[in-house]
Amino acid sequence: MTLEGGRTAARLVLAIIYGFVGYVHLRSPEGFLPIMPDFVPFPREVVLLTGVAEIFGAIGLLLPRLRRAAGWGLAAYAVCVFPANIKHAAEGIALGGTVMGWGYHVPRLMLQPVLVWWALFAGGITSWPVRRG
Repeated sequence: MTLEGGRTAARLVLAIIYGFVGYVHLRSPEGFLPIMPDFVPFPREVVLLTGVAEIFGAIGLLLPRLRRAAGWGLAAYAVCVFPANIKHAAEGIALGGTVMGWGYHVPRLMLQPVLVWWALFAGGITSWPVRRG
């Protein structure tokens, strides 16, 4: 697979993921409120805004003119939501009636930098670690 073929595949998969998760944020914002850090004002509104941001980011990845901006935006988004992931893990908060163990949380926390890279790669901002030939 070529660099651009890989980038296209990464872009499509990431757009599907963020589009779906954004929809879930909008459909069921209450489900995300327990993991919202205490320092975040207006938590329900922030959850709704994150859903909108995810959907716009997903759409932006698919539009060549907006692709780089969407890549930067989704990378920043992944950094900004990291405190919620930490709270979820550290406090063992149940979502949907289920408490996830460290077997879920450790990989999930380790995935966050990968999501940052993935957004930058899909947005055409970085080619690392693929060498351009």
